[in-house]
Amino acid sequence: MTNLHVTEHGNSSAPVVVLLSSIGTTHEAWAKQIPVLAEHFRVVTVDHRSHGQSEAARVAPGTTTMDTLAADILQALDQVGVNRFRVVGLSLGGALAQYLAAKSGRVEKAVFACTATYLGGEEKWRERTAIAREQGMAALADGMMENWFTEGFRASHPDEVRRVRDMVVGIDGEGYAQNGDALAGWDFAEELSAITCPVLTIAGAQDPSTRPAELARIAEGVAGPGEQGVIDPGSHQVAIERPEEFNRALTQFL
Repeated sequence: MTNLHVTEHGNSSAPVVVLLSSIGTTHEAWAKQIPVLAEHFRVVTVDHRSHGQSEAARVAPGTTTMDTLAADILQALDQVGVNRFRVVGLSLGGALAQYLAAKSGRVEKAVFACTATYLGGEEKWRERTAIAREQGMAALADGMMENWFTEGFRASHPDEVRRVRDMVVGIDGEGYAQNGDALAGWDFAEELSAITCPVLTIAGAQDPSTRPAELARIAEGVAGPGEQGVIDPGSHQVAIERPEEFNRALTQFL
């Protein structure tokens, strides 16, 4: 197990909402969601391994799986006394939220944002993890910003994009790669029917990585009630790009 960094906000006796961010970001990606959710919930963030202040795992390249990442998260939640919870996950966080909703028996409601049941597979992630390990995150950061934010947002909010880019560059390349190794084996379409809790999917209309149709397939494939939302304009980091619309969807559902 890898020790993960956890933050807590809001009323400790309120229902718990767990926030899981994308690969390459820390809990700081939720800066515009935490204060809003903390008015009603105990908000718990968990950083992925080697992200932010989370511990770095010492494992061989290519051996990290979604099973191990999910086990790390559940261990972190156990350590702060969280049993049942609602989960909001984006991208990698959304994939892990799907896993937890299907397999942990602890999820009451789930929001899957800008994610999919398949995120590119071995070919996509082999290239990215090699670059991260050999050159560090600066070699990937600019391309990520182009995929993560619409052209209009990049032009109108350069300081915000720079903040996120700095967050990405600050991630350890090996840590990013380990999470990428897990995503290389991610294929969850056949498992969706194991998700019985209420689900909300949120897509960015211009997201090139996880298109709205992929989020719709998740909402339609779960066994529990599934709702769908699309934020337009919006790209992959829609919670940062369009926080008011994203927060409104969260609070109405949660």
